[in-house]
Amino acid sequence: MFVLTNTVPDTAYRYRWVALFVILAVEVMDLLDALVTNIAGPAIRDEVGGTYSLIQWLGAAYTLAMAIGLLTGGRLGDIFGRRRMFLIGATGFTLASLACGLAQSPAQLITARAVQGLFGAVMLPQGLGMIKQMFSPAEQAKAFGAFGPVMGLSSVGGPILAGWLVDADYFGAGWRMIFFINLPLGLFAILGAVRWLPEFRSAQAPRLDWLGVVLAAAGAFLLLYPLVQGRELDWPVWCFALLALGVVTFGLFSLYEARRERRGQDPLVTPSLFRKRAFSGGLAVGLVFFAALIGTGLIFTFYFQIGLGYSPLKAGLTTLPQALGTVAGFVAAGAGLAERYGRRLLQLGTVIMIVGTAAFALTIRLAGADITPYPLIPALVLVGAGMGLAMAPFFNIVLAGVDDEETGSASGALTSVQQLGGAFGIAVLGTIFFAILPGQVASHVDSSAAELRTVLTAAGVPSDTQPAVAAGLHNCLRDRVAEDDPDRVPPSCEGGGELPQGAQAYGQEQVRAGFEDATIRTVGVTVALLLAALGLSFLLPRRALGEGAAH
Repeated sequence: MFVLTNTVPDTAYRYRWVALFVILAVEVMDLLDALVTNIAGPAIRDEVGGTYSLIQWLGAAYTLAMAIGLLTGGRLGDIFGRRRMFLIGATGFTLASLACGLAQSPAQLITARAVQGLFGAVMLPQGLGMIKQMFSPAEQAKAFGAFGPVMGLSSVGGPILAGWLVDADYFGAGWRMIFFINLPLGLFAILGAVRWLPEFRSAQAPRLDWLGVVLAAAGAFLLLYPLVQGRELDWPVWCFALLALGVVTFGLFSLYEARRERRGQDPLVTPSLFRKRAFSGGLAVGLVFFAALIGTGLIFTFYFQIGLGYSPLKAGLTTLPQALGTVAGFVAAGAGLAERYGRRLLQLGTVIMIVGTAAFALTIRLAGADITPYPLIPALVLVGAGMGLAMAPFFNIVLAGVDDEETGSASGALTSVQQLGGAFGIAVLGTIFFAILPGQVASHVDSSAAELRTVLTAAGVPSDTQPAVAAGLHNCLRDRVAEDDPDRVPPSCEGGGELPQGAQAYGQEQVRAGFEDATIRTVGVTVALLLAALGLSFLLPRRALGEGAAH
């Protein structure tokens, strides 16, 4: 077996370019799985049941598990060998994908998604580490450069692929095909790793900080769970107790890590990093920015598929301009803009995202009931282009503010915060959306009283009973959209609370208008998050790593 040490070999590894394709295959699997459940979420909930929070957990369970796993994923490769951990990760990810596709209940599916995220966190860092070992410094730029186009194509094709697979219903599998598609990719990665990936062992492997992993995982879960489930449970006191306990747990985590460092042990995250303004600011920017980015993608799904009734394929095609804009932003940044402008490019990208997000809200407000995908194209292109410009230089700019010996720990923490921010964005923005929705629907019923009287009169409802019918309609529509389980009929919609025959179109229009308003208001929260990220970005170094940035 070809074994590489922790230095670049004198002779380049013979199968390095084939090995790169194997590594790229797992990157595609991860990126697809991070994107597809947003599009397929409503179809999944329709079949397996559960509440709307299932759609949130499909993304949050995956990203939260990956965030925690990434803190140790790279170190596992140093200790046990990168090829071995790559094989374990790819095999586990593939089997977890199969379990997702075979799931029969929300609990089974969420658990399988979390397992996917954990094995993905074991798998992904190994490939990046092996590239540094297989390729000479001159070739590494080309190898890492292949990630941009592959990830760009995956981000463009992922939502469309998900929508197509759900709508096509191959072999009667429906949404399950979005997970079964991982099986051939995973099999290629496993067989390719056995045949072409070299083994890598570190001469001085660090020891794992298992207690640190447990504390970090517990703190993140204690914060995330009440944020997702609190609204459905009507915010009992214990939800706030869990939030407080989560904050305390992270405090204990920081004290424990500092203690390990004082004792000369390997901490999970180097505590000295938090004393650097660039790193602390980078964590804050990453948490807020990726919360806005991932959370808003979920809101788009709620609006397009639940509010407007788009099919998964149509919803995927509607977001295509955003994906294309993201690719264009990455290409522009890679063409020299990142090196030339550094932090200013990140800030410019964030401003463009803010403008695009506000334009999206304004477009759906002006279009109203006549909205189609086409007027949304300019706004979505701006959102995507801003994303690409801002994300491209982010990691290198933050790493410019840390010392060389801290780069490994800082990279793992930043990648974890990227995933953690996505999980919190899904939790917070999804919760805000559904908290706003019932009031907005009720408000539209109240503000269209004259139209409602006309509808009721046309339906043959006597004028003296119309006020009672209108009040019942108000309560029915409000309570229906407030239901955590959309399959459940609320008491206010039973008997006299039902819509009179012929008035269904009116009720549907008020619900659509309520979704429109809830989307606009939640997107306003996104704008606030992006503004916060813009302000925090001034804590970062002016230039990226290797460009003479001052610490």
